[in-house]
Amino acid sequence: MIKAGTIAEILALYKKHGWILRRVLLSDGLRVTITEELQNLFGGAEIVSSQLNACWFSRVAKNGNEAWELRRLSEAPFALVEVFEKDADPEDREEVLRETEQRMHNTNG
Repeated sequence: MIKAGTIAEILALYKKHGWILRRVLLSDGLRVTITEELQNLFGGAEIVSSQLNACWFSRVAKNGNEAWELRRLSEAPFALVEVFEKDADPEDREEVLRETEQRMHNTNG
């Protein structure tokens, strides 16, 4: 299972490249393992119970649209990206984010 230090490195790399941490998906097992570091690692980001261990990041793309990236919390980097128009309906966006989470869940890793 991934360690808090490795998660901190992943978060720092995304921050360095302009990504904003939006949401954290944590399994019960990982949540228990890093419970003391939760606040320091994720700050005020929304933490959601999940079968996945992953983080949602977002940033504005050059064309004004918004990119969202779901990064699996694992030693081996794996991510899925979705791009939304700047005026995308929030409910439609949430549906796409849930579908992306399901796609990641269905992949091995």
